[in-house]
Amino acid sequence: MTDVVPILEDETGFDRLLAFTLPDRDARGRVVRLGPVLDEILSAHSYPPAIKCVLAEALVITALLGSLLKEDGSQITLQAQAQGGVVSLMVCDYRGGELRGYAQFDEAGMSGLGANPSLDSLFGEGYLAITFDLAATGQRYQGIVPLEGGSFAQACESYFAQSEQVPTLIRAGVRSQGDSCIAGGLLVQHLPEGEEGRERLHVQLDHPEWEHVAVMAGSTRHDELTDPSLSLEALVWRLFHEEREVRVEKGARLSRGCRCTVEHYEKVLARFPEAERAEMRDDQGKIVVDCAFCSRLFQIEL
Repeated sequence: MTDVVPILEDETGFDRLLAFTLPDRDARGRVVRLGPVLDEILSAHSYPPAIKCVLAEALVITALLGSLLKEDGSQITLQAQAQGGVVSLMVCDYRGGELRGYAQFDEAGMSGLGANPSLDSLFGEGYLAITFDLAATGQRYQGIVPLEGGSFAQACESYFAQSEQVPTLIRAGVRSQGDSCIAGGLLVQHLPEGEEGRERLHVQLDHPEWEHVAVMAGSTRHDELTDPSLSLEALVWRLFHEEREVRVEKGARLSRGCRCTVEHYEKVLARFPEAERAEMRDDQGKIVVDCAFCSRLFQIEL
């Protein structure tokens, strides 16, 4: 294995990304582990354990997908919207190493679900939308797939299979540790560049290189993803140490990234006509904005 980047003594294995590529297999990967940043995001609301778990999984996947963005300032947003379950809306986004997320749920409906509810009982019928906002061009594109599968990770795999037609494997694990939560994830993906000049991988009868990568990556256990004593580099080594070459590159440090400020909301509200802003004002003449991501109220005088 080549180009392994060690963890420095003043770093931890939490809240960081690691990127790697398998040149001989035409594949790339990302691995992440969230700790303090995850606790900070989840502490904004009193989420029951089951909601914490699925939101933590969604945040891990958002970080993995966000790390695929090549342009500074670009953003990826995951939005799950559903009806018939206890969760009606879940939104997470990533931009430049900053993560945020929020879930809207029916608290009364949680009582009958048990300790480990299925994705279907949490969301009912719904869809998963993944939106890419590209900074350099200002372009936005979105893919939408049904919110189906045994986990949020499986629903995201379906997105790549249906919308991107790029073979992708995603694994995510969440572990409670007292009042804290640890979550980790792994993504491996066939490189589109590996298909140049030949048929797309998904229409070929066999593709042993990708199958090999998927088998190796699919052996990852949840306890490995959430084990703080196992570095991200060591995890990649466990999976792919028999490969002739594995290129590893340290990714972004992660932080909680709620971007709500008075100045931000003033700019947003300034786009509304004065007549509409007048209807928004309370008896004191202020517009009160409730940020769901960080659970704070902003009083705007505009």
